[in-house]
Amino acid sequence: MKTKRDLSRKQQKIISIASFCLLLLTLVLLCALIGSPMVRFASDPDKFRQWVDSHGVWGMLAYMGMVALQVLAALIPGEPLEIAGGYAFGAVEGTLLCLLAASLGSAAVIFLVRRYGMRLVEVFFSREKIRSLRFLRSSPRRTFLFMLIFMLPGTPKDLLCYFAGLTDIKLPILLIICSLGRLPSIITSTAGGDALGEESYLFAVIIFAATLLVSVLGLLAYQLICKQHEKSAPVARIKDK
Repeated sequence: MKTKRDLSRKQQKIISIASFCLLLLTLVLLCALIGSPMVRFASDPDKFRQWVDSHGVWGMLAYMGMVALQVLAALIPGEPLEIAGGYAFGAVEGTLLCLLAASLGSAAVIFLVRRYGMRLVEVFFSREKIRSLRFLRSSPRRTFLFMLIFMLPGTPKDLLCYFAGLTDIKLPILLIICSLGRLPSIITSTAGGDALGEESYLFAVIIFAATLLVSVLGLLAYQLICKQHEKSAPVARIKDK
């Protein structure tokens, strides 16, 4: 015979599963109905700047909402939004708006992952990619390594942000790491977008070419770090919630 306590646990599990399914459905709808049109809109800098200028403060808030949504729905590419931010707002203002919005999006991601666990992370990333970062849970230097990897240009920031929620690193530290780690990419993208807006096409090409080169080098360094630590790190079991 089931006790009242057992029934309560069962109800809690049902509520947890139902809320996760609702969250998953919401993310899918956001990607399908808002994400793709949003990226196409941001990919037309002239149209995007006109729209922002015509909406004043609301245009700024809408842009920040787009960036935060991109971080939350990891399938949406972030570069078009960062470039559009530089084009529409200029390098400095675009960087500040983009960084603040990305930080809010990162906080939402970490909170949701700590609520729903591995199930949510696997919505966007394969278990193989997640396991390649397991040393960030087991290493005694995990905070330093996490900051180092996140600061490297070209590393998969969305994957790292979602994996951050699976670690026991304190939330304020994670937010600092996630914010500072995105800063180099945001600066170069918004600076390139600003250069396009000012019709300094040669400068824009130089920025984007240099960014591409540095990103490739950063990605190679990231892969090397992961391989080295994956061999020596003990297996850290990632729990499903």
